[in-house]
Amino acid sequence: MSDIKRSISLYSYQDEYYAGVLDLEGCLRETAKTGATGVELLAEQMIRNFPNPIEDEAFRENWFSMLKKYGLTPSCYDAFLENRLFANRTLSLTEQVNMMKRDLHCAKLLGFPVIRTLVSTPMDVIEGSLEYAEKVGVKIGIEVHAPFSLNSGWADGYMEMINRTGTKYFGFIPDMGIFCRNIPDVVADKARRMGASEECIKIVNDAYAKRVSNGFVKIKYDLDLGKANMEYRMSNGMGEMMDAVKAAGGNEGDLWYAGTSFTYSWSEPQDLIDNIDYIFHTHAKFYNVHEDYKETAVAIPEVVEAYKKAGYNGFLSSEYEGGEHLRDVGVDSIEQCRRHQEALRRAIEG
Repeated sequence: MSDIKRSISLYSYQDEYYAGVLDLEGCLRETAKTGATGVELLAEQMIRNFPNPIEDEAFRENWFSMLKKYGLTPSCYDAFLENRLFANRTLSLTEQVNMMKRDLHCAKLLGFPVIRTLVSTPMDVIEGSLEYAEKVGVKIGIEVHAPFSLNSGWADGYMEMINRTGTKYFGFIPDMGIFCRNIPDVVADKARRMGASEECIKIVNDAYAKRVSNGFVKIKYDLDLGKANMEYRMSNGMGEMMDAVKAAGGNEGDLWYAGTSFTYSWSEPQDLIDNIDYIFHTHAKFYNVHEDYKETAVAIPEVVEAYKKAGYNGFLSSEYEGGEHLRDVGVDSIEQCRRHQEALRRAIEG
């Protein structure tokens, strides 16, 4: 039996937060209004003078008081390993591990059971943090964000580390952007506002549909993420697609849409079932939910069904990313999160 719970990443409300429409408590209030019971926090984004206030007992008392007020549970703490703080060097391994320990400590103080780390986090930093993670009882989950995927050479590298160390404190946080049947409609609409032609949009959409139909060539594990990403793009037909767009007289908007199409990918939901023992949390990424509660890019029903079949006992955390394509015409993250939570509810309970 699965016990799928619903959460919202406060990343989703970033436009209203930056505009001053919502403060931290306002974000929690809007989260609760949707029926979600969990909250995912980007502490660096929404706690001024981070990380200092987290050490303040009065701040923590207020944090837990707000959670109680709105009936919310901490679901995931999003960490960012800023290993390029200095222009002339990358942080040393010790410095990076200490930064990871800082985030694990902060997550523990705020009641989070898991932290999300980015795919750019070196494996030796993760491995060097595992003993401390176990000590404080907070798990580390690496985000599986497009173009990365489970059941791939990239994931195999981390599975080798899990098996070698025997750790129970490292696993995966899938991002549902890896389950896009097509390119989000808000992206195509933005391209049109940039002057993209219908002919070139069709070329890109057809190329994406072909990748989905044929199956994406999955990305490989490589310390050089830029190299791995370019090899992934070329092996999935980027060269031929860009040539076709240019031959059709593609302008700046057309070329932007073509390049952006590789921000999205399709993986089989079976990947979730195969790796369910190592999945700690889920970013329920979405881009645009219509009034009928249909997300036109992410295959929500199929993904949720896979989680049900696997017996997933964790959160699906709404992560709204369509707003970045709407800032020139207006963003309503509050309504989008409400719709997405309803779409998740229907899929979970259906």
